[in-house]
Amino acid sequence: MKKDVLSNQFTFIDVFSGAGGLSEGFTRAGFTGLAHIEADSSAAYTLKTRLAREYLHQSGKGKIYESYLKKEIERSELWQNVPSELLESVINRVIDRESVSEIKRSITVNTQGKKIDVLIGGPPCQAYSLVGRSRDPNRMVGDSRNYLFRLYAEFLKTFKPKFFVFENVLGLLSAGSKAYLNEMVSLFESSGYSVDHSVLAAEDFGVLQRRKRVIVIGRRGRRRFLFPKLKKLEGDWQTKRDIFADLPILPPGGVNELAAYTRPPSKYLSETGIRNGGTFTTQHVCRPHNERDLEIYAITIEKWLSEGKRLKYDELPQRLRTHNNISGFLDRFKVIDPNGLSHTVVAHIAKDGHYYIYPDSNQVRSISVREAARIQSFPDDYFFEGGRTAAFRQIGNAVPPLMARAIADYLKSELS
Repeated sequence: MKKDVLSNQFTFIDVFSGAGGLSEGFTRAGFTGLAHIEADSSAAYTLKTRLAREYLHQSGKGKIYESYLKKEIERSELWQNVPSELLESVINRVIDRESVSEIKRSITVNTQGKKIDVLIGGPPCQAYSLVGRSRDPNRMVGDSRNYLFRLYAEFLKTFKPKFFVFENVLGLLSAGSKAYLNEMVSLFESSGYSVDHSVLAAEDFGVLQRRKRVIVIGRRGRRRFLFPKLKKLEGDWQTKRDIFADLPILPPGGVNELAAYTRPPSKYLSETGIRNGGTFTTQHVCRPHNERDLEIYAITIEKWLSEGKRLKYDELPQRLRTHNNISGFLDRFKVIDPNGLSHTVVAHIAKDGHYYIYPDSNQVRSISVREAARIQSFPDDYFFEGGRTAAFRQIGNAVPPLMARAIADYLKSELS
């Protein structure tokens, strides 16, 4: 799924950008990003590096970006080859009541009066997620992140885009007994938009992962807007066969920063543009594991591959257990399904690899940064700044670009 050859005639701004999964989908569809706002410094650097890649490739200077991936030049030298105003379009700020007016002024200055067709973004999801509520003693009641949609609406009121796309977790549908969702829709409507929402499954758009998200779309004006039927991408794809098979073998803790492909791309990698023209990828790096974890991983892999069953914690030999609780939270270790779709990749992957074990007894380890990025449908030349842990966190928090592309394609047709 390659980028359109047409000029980028439509524009967007991305708030709560993360590592840029939504932005990547819109860029692939032919939109131009005029501003990105992100609080995390590593993710903001990732966004700048991606903008540098886009600029250099469009300018016929892709070799400079390749030199950066090969560590032949530093990041500062990469950025020196890019217009400063492009890098300044990434605003590394927390969006809150104190900063929102200044951020909007910065966007106005940076965009120089250009029209903004679409506002995209999804605030941090901890306040709405079922896991976040279960871990918080107050069940996130009173958490300021519950109301970040109010700040999102500030951008709608100021820039008046023709459309907006708001993304969040399934828990948004039930958080506060739907009070947050109801207030959100009412606020967006009072800001001048007709609004509808739906639950999208990432696998419907070619993402090899079971991942559902609430997508709220609004169109400026009072004419009733109904959530569209988006174009799906179908195929008989599997994780190990289609997105892992061409990457070099890694031992636990293995580091292959410049991973030369070991075979031609699968049909899936070619059709989705994940393998996008190079001879290598980067960040094929996994975390180290102690001997106990490796032994557990081996048992977990064997049970899944031979029986198709998940290992329960109380099934482990006593000598391998470190927790006394064997009546609850038994699902502590999980192998990626080699013959189907991965389970949902989340930010916790930055903490440990227990939920994302590689599905092969010859590679007893958790998945690498690049493998996680492929599960999320990021292209192979997408570089995540900040090191291994920061990269895992950015990937787990991201919107899959393939799903974002489907939304962007629809909006482009409407804007046209």
